Amino acid sequence: MLKLAEVLPSRPTPLWKLCKQIGIDHVVSGLGIPEGGEAPWSLGPLRRLKEEFDRGGFDWQVIESSPPMQKIRLGLPGRDEETEWFCDMLRAMGQVGVPVVCYNFMAVLGWMRTYTDGPGRGGALVTGYRSSDVEPGLTDAGEVSEERVWDNLTWFLERVVPVAEKAGVKLAMHPDDPPLSPLRGIGRIMRSVDGFQRLLDIVPSEANGLTLCQGNFALMTSDLPGVIREFGRQGRLHFSHFRDVRGTAEQFEETFHDEGPTDMLECVRAYRDIGFDGPMRPDHVPTLEGDSNDNPCYSSAGRLFAVGYIKGLMEAVYGPAARRAAAAWRGE
Repeated sequence: MLKLAEVLPSRPTPLWKLCKQIGIDHVVSGLGIPEGGEAPWSLGPLRRLKEEFDRGGFDWQVIESSPPMQKIRLGLPGRDEETEWFCDMLRAMGQVGVPVVCYNFMAVLGWMRTYTDGPGRGGALVTGYRSSDVEPGLTDAGEVSEERVWDNLTWFLERVVPVAEKAGVKLAMHPDDPPLSPLRGIGRIMRSVDGFQRLLDIVPSEANGLTLCQGNFALMTSDLPGVIREFGRQGRLHFSHFRDVRGTAEQFEETFHDEGPTDMLECVRAYRDIGFDGPMRPDHVPTLEGDSNDNPCYSSAGRLFAVGYIKGLMEAVYGPAARRAAAAWRGE
C-alpha cells in the first residue's frame, strides 16, 4: 500500500504536531542540518536530520532537493564537481536509510507560476500560470536546445545511476513545471509521457525512475490512471505528488484536490493495481481563510483538507486493509 507522507521542515514546528495528530507517519524533506562548514548533503547533516525525524516519530522517505545542478544541466565546466556532490548525497542517503531522492532537470528556470493569489472556491487563493504573462526574451544562458539538455542528462545518468544502485537509493525525476518547451529560450525535456519513457530507457535500471507529479502529468495526458499503470508496470514509479490542475500547459490554475477534472479515485485505484508501496504526498494546496499566503501552495489548513481527502480515497480503495497496515506499522 502507498505511504501517505507530508513535506516537513528540518526542525520541529506546529506542523509536525498537526501531521502526527492526523495520522501522518512518513515524511518528505529537503537536505540535512549542517554544522560549521559541512555541505548539507553530506553524511553528518543527513544523519542529524534523520535522528530528528526519528525522535518525532516520522519515517523519512524522500529527499526533495539536491546539491547545485545548474552546471550539470547546462553542460558547463564544473559539472564534474556537482556530479560528485550528488553522488556524495546518494552514498549518505544509503547510509542513513532514506530511499528516494526527487530531483529535476529544469535548466535555469525552475518551477514557475505567474500569479499566486487567484480567486478559488469560497475565496481561497490559488496559483496559476499564463504563458502570455511570462517575461519575454532570453535568459543569461541564451538559447539552450532540447538535444543539448538530453545530452547533459545522459552524461549525468550514466555516472550517477551506478552509484544510486550501490547505495540502494532510487532516483525520481520530477517533471518540468510547467511542461512547456522552450521557456525563454531554454529547452525543457521532462514535459511529456514520451520524454519520461526516453529518460527511463537511457539507463535501464530500477534506480532510474520518476516522480509522478499528477498536476504536471495531467497536462501531458488525458489518461492519467493509464500512465500510472504503465510506469508502475515497469517498476520505475518511485514517488507521487497528488494534486490537480484545470486548463492547459499554456494556461492553467491549480485546484482543490476534490474539484479538478482528474478522476482522483481512479488514480488511487491505479496505484493499488500496480502494487505501488512508495511515498505519496499531497502537493500544492490553495491558501485557506486565516492562513498566510507568504508560502503559496503550502497552507497548513489546505494540507489538512488534502490529507483527509486522500485518506478517504484510500479507505474507498484499500478498505479495512489500510487501517490494519497503518496500525501494524505503528506497532499497535
